[in-house]
Amino acid sequence: MQIGPYTLPNQLVLAPMAGISDRPYRKLCRSLGAGLAVSEMISANALLWENKKTRQRINHEGEPGPVVVQIAGADPDILALAAQENVRSGADIIDINMGCPAKKVCNKQAGSALLGNEELVARILDKVVNAVDVPVTLKIRTGSDPENRNACRIAEIAEQSGVQSLAVHGRTRKCAFRGEAEYETIRQVKQQVGIPVIANGDISTPEKAAKVLEYTGADALMIGRPARGNPWIFRQINHYLETGKLLSPPTVAEVREVMLLHLQELYDFYGEYTGVRTARKHIAWYSKGFFSSNAFRREIMQVESSTEQIRMVGEFLSMSEGGDIAA
Repeated sequence: MQIGPYTLPNQLVLAPMAGISDRPYRKLCRSLGAGLAVSEMISANALLWENKKTRQRINHEGEPGPVVVQIAGADPDILALAAQENVRSGADIIDINMGCPAKKVCNKQAGSALLGNEELVARILDKVVNAVDVPVTLKIRTGSDPENRNACRIAEIAEQSGVQSLAVHGRTRKCAFRGEAEYETIRQVKQQVGIPVIANGDISTPEKAAKVLEYTGADALMIGRPARGNPWIFRQINHYLETGKLLSPPTVAEVREVMLLHLQELYDFYGEYTGVRTARKHIAWYSKGFFSSNAFRREIMQVESSTEQIRMVGEFLSMSEGGDIAA
């Protein structure tokens, strides 16, 4: 798959997930088979550019390229300025968020709320595409609600504006993350436009990945929630797409090695206080499915130091040594 001058090594993209797809996690997923990783959504509001959290989110030091930064907002001029600012900070590709269903985003008429205003969508895309010299991509949902699926029309607007790839989540804004993703609309979008289309939503197994690619005709797949605690999913899907065979799940020894490395990256990136608290959710996801994991999670959520977190994780996984985990 090609995005501007960039040829992706495979068909798998890590989705932008607020509070999850930070630099440490993007680097981890890239190392385990993701061909591309999109940053957490960053507000285009210029007043936030000096905000510590925002500055941290646009820190790409040591991250493999191409670096993709997702921006969100509803004002075409501010989005254009945000795109330029992020390019100056190292972004190789600018992605625009028109897919987030969160109320705090949609209440500002940003994210998936924009899908109901096609004229504004066109103005935003034209403005941002003309503001930067790097590829601009777009993430959308299938529409505002099941009765108003206009993804094909939005896709046409995007192509006409010069957007160079389109990711489509198979749910509407109203659906949020409830129910099951549908892929018929994504299939229609792929048939409608000539730019690369990335299918997103509920791609949780290698077999499902292959079926979605075949049915939709999409150029690539975007994986979000199924990768939480299971960054190996990229390696597993790649292997299945290439060979038609399932790859063995990671051993407990590999889980421990990857998990401890990830935790250390979080401490180094965020510092002790925030790193420990950010690590808690990842520990919960990684440990799911292990024997006595519920009791372990309850205990480790009370831990306040990185040293103690590392010790407890190491001991917990050492007790499970010698087995495999289900992916």
